[in-house]
Amino acid sequence: MNSDSFKFSNAVVIAPLLAILSIWIVFWVEVQLSINLNEYGVYPRRLSGLQGVFFSPFIHGSIEHLYNNTIPLAVLTAFLFYFYRGAALRVLLLGTLASGLLTWAIARPSYHIGASGVIYLLASFIFFKGILAKHYRLVALSLIVVFIYGSMIWYIFPVKDGISWEGHLAGFATGLIMSLVTKVKVPEVRKYDWEHDDYNEADDPFLQHFDEDGNFIETSTEEIEEKIEIKYHYKKSEED
Repeated sequence: MNSDSFKFSNAVVIAPLLAILSIWIVFWVEVQLSINLNEYGVYPRRLSGLQGVFFSPFIHGSIEHLYNNTIPLAVLTAFLFYFYRGAALRVLLLGTLASGLLTWAIARPSYHIGASGVIYLLASFIFFKGILAKHYRLVALSLIVVFIYGSMIWYIFPVKDGISWEGHLAGFATGLIMSLVTKVKVPEVRKYDWEHDDYNEADDPFLQHFDEDGNFIETSTEEIEEKIEIKYHYKKSEED
């Protein structure tokens, strides 16, 4: 078993903190300078729109948009760096670029902004990777993600105007692909002796206490008494 697996590290706190600070600082700058950075978002199939692959996750259209992305981004980033820390940075960076490029290729002609594509990337990766890894902790994590964020699945479809469902779909698809191609170190699940393939019931000391019908058999044990030998040493007194 890998002793370094599922252990807390500074990255579990630092990575979500940097992610949250970055999107809030960008929004604060927009408000303070009274500027709009939407034009730096992804604009599909336009060469200048490729800059949004790098900048769009940091840009948000409103405080509500920013707030809705803050908590999921923090939680899912922390999950990623705790349970998959060996591959976390690679998944986050490459996945964000890939989902941005996919959005650029498939989306409607409009500026697509926000960190929601990254959120869908992380949720998708954590869910599918946990199922594929078949480790009980990672499967449990997948179920937690479904329980908390399962309703997000509807927004990869055009169910609501004003949202980039293409960005959500691109993030979700990229997370799925990343879960298939990314190798992670998963600790081995401890197995008991009876779970091994070479287990032999006849050699099991516990099962030897039962007969073929399952009745308990008392076994006699020889008690070995240790002989205690006491030796006295006589020493003459000087008075004698």
